[in-house]
Amino acid sequence: MNPNIAIIAGGNSSEIVISVQSGQNIFNAINQSKFKPWFVHMQENNWEVFENGISIAQIDKSNFSFTYKGKTIKFDFAYISIHGTPGEDGILQGYFDLLKIPYSTGGVQSSALTFNKWFCSNYLRNFNIPIAKSLRLKKGNSISVSEIITQLALPVFVKPNAGGSSFGITKVKKEEELVPAIEKAWEESDEALVEEFIEGTEYTCGLVKFESGEEVFPVTEILPKNEFFDFEAKYTAGAAEEVTPARLPEAQFKECQALSSKIYDLCNCSGIVRVDFILKNDTFYFLEINTTPGMTSTSFIPQQIEAHGLKLKDILSQVINEKFVKNLL
Repeated sequence: MNPNIAIIAGGNSSEIVISVQSGQNIFNAINQSKFKPWFVHMQENNWEVFENGISIAQIDKSNFSFTYKGKTIKFDFAYISIHGTPGEDGILQGYFDLLKIPYSTGGVQSSALTFNKWFCSNYLRNFNIPIAKSLRLKKGNSISVSEIITQLALPVFVKPNAGGSSFGITKVKKEEELVPAIEKAWEESDEALVEEFIEGTEYTCGLVKFESGEEVFPVTEILPKNEFFDFEAKYTAGAAEEVTPARLPEAQFKECQALSSKIYDLCNCSGIVRVDFILKNDTFYFLEINTTPGMTSTSFIPQQIEAHGLKLKDILSQVINEKFVKNLL
């Protein structure tokens, strides 16, 4: 009997819509001759199993099972495609660790570290990873506009410290725009990050590592038609030009891949991950790492896997197989 695989989408943040699209694309790509996928939607305390867009059962949170047609079905593996909390920040990972159910991402510590942009950036600075200067402001803190401008100058980027999919991000050019931008970021996270603006071209590189070796996918060059790569540019067809493989000299192309691989290891990642950079004056500046990256039909990872001459179905099978087998040992 094929293992039961939970494809988990949803979450408790503004990224829920994209998460559902990612989950559906993963569900469609699962090799159903090897695995039995089930679409699990989570939002707050409501965890449901869907079939053909219709809810068929509630999840029993005590053991992550459900009852369907008179049978209790237990999951053998969880593929987490939630962008944001609780799937990207270590909360679900801790839950599955308690239940001894293998899952697709890195563990609690890795997920918590990489989800918090402030802590992740400051950790990576210790290993000489180039990173923009930034300030962190907790919700409710007083905001000294003059101090921020003195330290970082204008323009700056303001973003939620814990979040993804470009919700709550603002490019601030004028002094009077700073406070509204910080308050906007606070709507998505209890902490806002004010980040030095680095002018350059954005690149992103996906990868996955197995015991047998690594697959570092081709780098993608991102040319948004908006002023920066915001939510609209990410998820609206035609709002950005995405070139895979990126038009970089071979040495820089390989440098970006090698830096992505190094960051993957430093953050103790597992599963499919994507690392984002800005290239300025021949230096790749780290932006962030996505440990449950977008997997919609237009997302970077599926594009990169195809450009690499591989199939998403095969990569997913390898991720599941390796972690499932490890769990049995």
